[in-house]
Amino acid sequence: MKQTETNHLEKVHAIFDVLNGKKEADLLMKNLNILDVHGETVYQGSLLIYDKRIVAINPDESILKVKDVFDGKGLYAIPGLIDAHLHFESQLAHPTALAEAMVPCGTTTIFAECLDLLSAAGEDGVQAAKDLFKDYDQLPYRLYAFAPGKKTAASVTKAVLDMEPVIGLGEFEHFTYSSGDEDDFHKAAWVREKGGFINGHWGVTALSDMVLNYLPAIGVSNNHDVWNVNDIEKSIRYGFATQIKFGVGSSEVIKTLLRAIVDRKFPTDNFMLCTDNISIERLLKMGHMDWIISLCAEMGISPIKAIKMASYNTAKSFHMEDQIGSLTPGRFADIVLTDSLSNINPLYVFKDGELIAQDKKLLKNADIDYSTMCTKAITGLDDLTPEQLDIVPLEVSEDGTQAKVYVFDVYGRGHAKFYQEVWLPMKDGKVIPEYEGERLSRLSVVQRYANGKRHVINGLFKGVYIERGAVATFWPAPTPYFVVVGQESEEMCYCLKEVDKYSGACIVTENKTNKSVMPLEIYGVMANMTVDELTSSAAAIDAALEEMGNHNEGEPVVNKLLSLFISLHRFRFME
Repeated sequence: MKQTETNHLEKVHAIFDVLNGKKEADLLMKNLNILDVHGETVYQGSLLIYDKRIVAINPDESILKVKDVFDGKGLYAIPGLIDAHLHFESQLAHPTALAEAMVPCGTTTIFAECLDLLSAAGEDGVQAAKDLFKDYDQLPYRLYAFAPGKKTAASVTKAVLDMEPVIGLGEFEHFTYSSGDEDDFHKAAWVREKGGFINGHWGVTALSDMVLNYLPAIGVSNNHDVWNVNDIEKSIRYGFATQIKFGVGSSEVIKTLLRAIVDRKFPTDNFMLCTDNISIERLLKMGHMDWIISLCAEMGISPIKAIKMASYNTAKSFHMEDQIGSLTPGRFADIVLTDSLSNINPLYVFKDGELIAQDKKLLKNADIDYSTMCTKAITGLDDLTPEQLDIVPLEVSEDGTQAKVYVFDVYGRGHAKFYQEVWLPMKDGKVIPEYEGERLSRLSVVQRYANGKRHVINGLFKGVYIERGAVATFWPAPTPYFVVVGQESEEMCYCLKEVDKYSGACIVTENKTNKSVMPLEIYGVMANMTVDELTSSAAAIDAALEEMGNHNEGEPVVNKLLSLFISLHRFRFME
């Protein structure tokens, strides 16, 4: 206690001396147009930085002593951008590789889920969390994380809640929190005892009135699963800080949400911006929170309010507005300089008052080795046969000319069109893979480790089409499953067995020959690669598929396939 008091006394004296010109400050940033998120105005001025924090706005420069001066040349200074909800695993990159792609976009803080990685680690979940978070304070972004609210044993959640930088409980399991599951009760009780946060994860209009009241009553404070205006209205009515997510779902869904905010004149203080899931390729090509803010402005939201949705609003939601989210004394010196507020262009990015990115290039990164997290395959498909991948109709018409089958849509996530049961033509006992005038590839969802009869679902797939060969990938959480896309059962079976040789991978095959392999060796959900290696590997998958008749647009195929697992779990296609 005495040592802490001494340190604080020293800090108080130091700040007093800095402001009175008796002690040297670290940095003076001058000639800025500073965004005041509190008054929603912009003013000309300067920022004084000492010991990682802003200690003054518009200080008396005639008496200052400073180590360095940065001339902002009239650029806008905005708070470092914040992603309110991001899954570490979604972009397949480990934390330092993520920094390469994300920080140059102006993002200096993320609130991250790690539930899929820890679920994939199984009994090693606690150690996996320790390895994931090691040296987190050396990363060029501020990291706050959440213990898994689903997909892991309660004992893992309890242990992770005690780790830094964990500040609360992540997403609850969709199917158990409403049925009185004892593990859920314990998880909620533990985080309440610690005074932590509980993240929501539901389309609120789908919840019963009882559950909709129960969740905020036990302390759930936010919700990122809104898909339409009714979801938004109910989410904010029940007091949830509502996160608008941009990484999942079609662009039209995102624009629908933004139109609803503008048209219904919902106060923007209710909203934060997040990605949820986003690929490295999209980060590199389109940006991160910078791109999201710009789209909000394009859709009619005031640029300053949009910036607040990606900074101050999020900080306030997590009770951290005294630390991050504004450019005011006492806050960490996380600062982005841009030449526009409506079209964010992060020319300079500072964290803790240190320039860490310039002109979309990361200048400083942590040196952390994640190779100890790589795992070897435990194969499970040795007995899989091609016949198990044949489409067996859910129903056949009386005259035998039509068959009812599943059609899955990679862009249908979040609404009824993710999967449909449709009638298709049938000839000589085989389904004709055409729907609404479009020829489709086949999709099989295959359980990795069979306990008795292997769980397999077969259907057709919109989103990735190939004329020959196959592409398959794997996701281990909450239960290990593969997906494979192709035209012929023999090739699809071969492709699956090739992926089965890895703890995780995406593989393209043709004529039972591997055309491209992308290993995901960190518990089957992350690549132990740099950003350049990761993007090259994903591009090689797409190039191999293009040779086989796939014309891909948007996200890389590996990300499209991996996004399926979220919906397959949600709609109970995995046991």
